[in-house]
Amino acid sequence: MRAKITYFVLAAVLVVYFVLVGSRGVLLIEQGTPLTVAFGVAVLVLPFIGAWFLWKTTVFARSANRLARELEAEGGLPVDELVRTPGGRIDRDSADAVFAKRRAETEESPDDWRSWFRLAVAYYDARDTVRARRAMQRAIALHDGQPVRAQG
Repeated sequence: MRAKITYFVLAAVLVVYFVLVGSRGVLLIEQGTPLTVAFGVAVLVLPFIGAWFLWKTTVFARSANRLARELEAEGGLPVDELVRTPGGRIDRDSADAVFAKRRAETEESPDDWRSWFRLAVAYYDARDTVRARRAMQRAIALHDGQPVRAQG
């Protein structure tokens, strides 16, 4: 719950920032000189890119949470079997061992979104967020019956 509140607060701050930046871009365009119009257009592009990124991230998070709820209802969420240091950090060797198991499961069932979901969690635990996101995107696509892009 704390993560959701933080996400929504940061999203709201970003939206306010987008509005402020957008208003500055409009002011620059209203100056009417070629240089300020060019800067104004460039400044107006930034809020659109940011809003698009915020939207895509929100859709991704909602989809991943939807899959997590479904997997939890089935009793298939991965069990936290990771060894932790006294400070609470995940032991690297433990994360690697769980990752190897999840990768083997995914190789056995490459069309099962559940195995890709669990692999995404293992990637995340191993601190490989780029691959974790890709694996979760694949799980979402498989679950929703969308075309799956080749891994590369």
